Amino acid sequence: MLIRLVYTSRSTEMLSPAALEAILGSSRKNNPPNGITGVLCTNGSVFLQMLEGGRREVNETYNRIIKDPRHHDIQLLHFTEVTERKFASWSMGKVSFDRVNMAILLKHSSRAVLDPYSVSGAVSVALLEDLMATANIGS
Repeated sequence: MLIRLVYTSRSTEMLSPAALEAILGSSRKNNPPNGITGVLCTNGSVFLQMLEGGRREVNETYNRIIKDPRHHDIQLLHFTEVTERKFASWSMGKVSFDRVNMAILLKHSSRAVLDPYSVSGAVSVALLEDLMATANIGS
């Protein structure tokens, strides 16, 4: 059974590009053996992440994320069974936030900022889908 989990969190400190690449490198190493795919969107302080894979593997990954001291204010936004993955080709894709068209953020929110705390889980999924279609995604 495949599931999709979307969460948001805040970084305990503004992440440097090197720190973010280290996080992504770890995800890209650990996710494939566990069948986890997904995408991460961050502006350096707020994270919006979608994980896809088997129920047990996604839950174990999410539980590790919850315990990571680099995050706080973690909120589960969306959790559902799915018949197919949206991000099957990425062990962990990253939205290049500096290339995001701010109109996409405004389409899904009252302001053109990344604020998953102020919208529903379904809106967060739609935002990630639009970002995937229009932004530069690194894999």
